[in-house]
Amino acid sequence: MSGSPSNTPIKDAASIILLRQTDDGQAVLMGQRGAAAAFMPSKFVFPGGAVDKDDYDVEVAQQGQITGARDASDVPPPALAAAAIRELWEETGQILGSVGTWPTDHPPEGWASYAQTGHVPNGTDLRFIFRAITPQGRPRRFDARFFVANADALGTDPDCFDRAQDELSHLRWVPLAEARQLDLPFVTDVVLAEVQRFVTRKVWPAYPMFMDNTDDRNIVRPLIDPIT
Repeated sequence: MSGSPSNTPIKDAASIILLRQTDDGQAVLMGQRGAAAAFMPSKFVFPGGAVDKDDYDVEVAQQGQITGARDASDVPPPALAAAAIRELWEETGQILGSVGTWPTDHPPEGWASYAQTGHVPNGTDLRFIFRAITPQGRPRRFDARFFVANADALGTDPDCFDRAQDELSHLRWVPLAEARQLDLPFVTDVVLAEVQRFVTRKVWPAYPMFMDNTDDRNIVRPLIDPIT
């Protein structure tokens, strides 16, 4: 885990930027955090959250373009992928996975409801594109990794959010060209700008980008090692 002079501990986290092709172009799945939330209240965000201890014990099949990315922490890439997939399920009811049987009759507690759907997590479509550390002085701080995935990889109806666990409200597919007009956290706006740039060019970056806020300068730079 990244170090910091701040007294607020930095938690590892993962988010999914889920893209969907529509008649009006690409759209992105977003939801709104509660007004009473301690972190980013009322802001529109991507599905995501902190890495749980159970995520380390989950096997993620075919991890996509994430294992070759440099990650300056002790969190294995499969745990980050698992966290992103689990958070997508919890916050939206959407499943990124394959139909299959778990290797154990008793999946980790945090994955029980996902396992009951008859799916196992599959990260084939995940692409690691961005990493950001929450600036000092915030009530909560995260070392967040952002993954892009395509809605075609979902094992669920992309318009059905009936199984979402109410962590986000107003879940909806927002046209990518309009998403930055929402009330967004600064980092979400930066990540969306990067996504728009790459979607327009129809090519994804060779290097994930990194917004390092350890000295509050909001410097965005490529990570050193390319995605392989």
